[in-house]
Amino acid sequence: MSSPRPTLPGTDQPPAPEPAGPAEVHPVDESRPLGRILLFGIQHVLVMAATPISAIFLMSATLHLDAGLTVDLLSAAFVLCGVGSLIQSLGPWRFGPRLPFVMLPGGAPLILFLSIAEQHGLRTASGAVVLTAVFALVVLPVFSRLLAFFPALVIGTMIVIVGVSLVKVGAVLVTGRPGEPGFGDATNLGLGVATIGFTVVFYLLFTGILRQLAVMLGLLAGTTLAVVLGHVGAGHAVEGGLVSLPHLMPFGPPEFNLLAALPLMLYCLASMAEATGQTVINAEAVGKDVDPRTTVPRTIRGDAVTSLFGGFFGLPLMVTSGENIGIVRVTGVRSRFVTAAAGVVLVAIGFLAPVTRAISLIPPAVIGGTAMVVFAVITVLGIQMLGRSDLDRHTNTFVCAVALALGLLPILVPGVYAGFPPNLRILLESGVAVGAFVAAVLNVLFHHVRPGVAARLAAGRTESDR
Repeated sequence: MSSPRPTLPGTDQPPAPEPAGPAEVHPVDESRPLGRILLFGIQHVLVMAATPISAIFLMSATLHLDAGLTVDLLSAAFVLCGVGSLIQSLGPWRFGPRLPFVMLPGGAPLILFLSIAEQHGLRTASGAVVLTAVFALVVLPVFSRLLAFFPALVIGTMIVIVGVSLVKVGAVLVTGRPGEPGFGDATNLGLGVATIGFTVVFYLLFTGILRQLAVMLGLLAGTTLAVVLGHVGAGHAVEGGLVSLPHLMPFGPPEFNLLAALPLMLYCLASMAEATGQTVINAEAVGKDVDPRTTVPRTIRGDAVTSLFGGFFGLPLMVTSGENIGIVRVTGVRSRFVTAAAGVVLVAIGFLAPVTRAISLIPPAVIGGTAMVVFAVITVLGIQMLGRSDLDRHTNTFVCAVALALGLLPILVPGVYAGFPPNLRILLESGVAVGAFVAAVLNVLFHHVRPGVAARLAAGRTESDR
């Protein structure tokens, strides 16, 4: 016989259930003391600052922009990097995955932007960025349905190629480009290696918060060494005004030419696939289970809306950065509010001209040394993902091997596609795009098409035996 159910005194109602304890907050959603959040945010900024600076300086040199326009674009780049980081980290409405992301101008999209600008003018190039951002939003619902064809095998292969490609970018900042003056300069090599050494020493000797800041401390130590060696001049850091405000439509109203924008729009599909890998690997790095079918579209929407605004400020496509994923893994700090703080710092840098000039003084070799460590961590993350992709199966090994071979080809042998038409060459020279495409196609052929064909053939033989 069951015992009577307890009731409240004077009633026949059962007592209200005790309130549940507060749900455990995931580290990615954990808020930290403001001072620490700001400090870790600055570390993200220091690691990625070279990318917007070098992108704008490359634009200026290639398109022969005057100094005033260059400063204006640099200010806009920092502001949009900050706004994009806030969107991706905080995730307002359906924009942003609420993961620790930082945004910056993309490398391949910058090359496409420059190509369009040289052929059709800067206003058409800006219009192409706007059209591509709108295109990404329009095709996103279809792209989301294709995510089933991007398993860990495909994404892991893509992340390895991304990591190797980024390590090369960092290395070029240390060594210079082959054939150009200053290539292999001993001082620059020394600064890069010393910066890596400082980072290792700090990570080895320190514990707690200081160990988490090893990347930033290594960067600062490398910069200090450069100052001692006389490779940093602070003369122009104090020149000019205090505030630099980016101007809307610096080249004039954008001109919209679908044909001119087509290469950038085609590359956008590869960029969306890359954003897929970035989102998955970011979630892996912070240890958060996410549904790619809902989280990846939020990342792509964040990229698209940031690029949409960037196009009106004269910037190329903005993309989520793989650099900060390495920072997250190295430091162990997983809170998305850290990259939100980095976004605030980036916006402030965009408005404060002296700060922008001071950051631009950090020698490329020092930034390259730091970047190589962080980027190599991304490669390791890709290898870890491939380790969970059942590579003992010969089919998976073959898919990965072919995708890596073709994806790494343009990275290891620059100029291999020089004889191809310009628009096709730009797409083929993106190792990430090639590797992702090859891995996805082979995955479909071997794991979707071939089993179906084999099943139909087996069914046909069974019927013929009856």
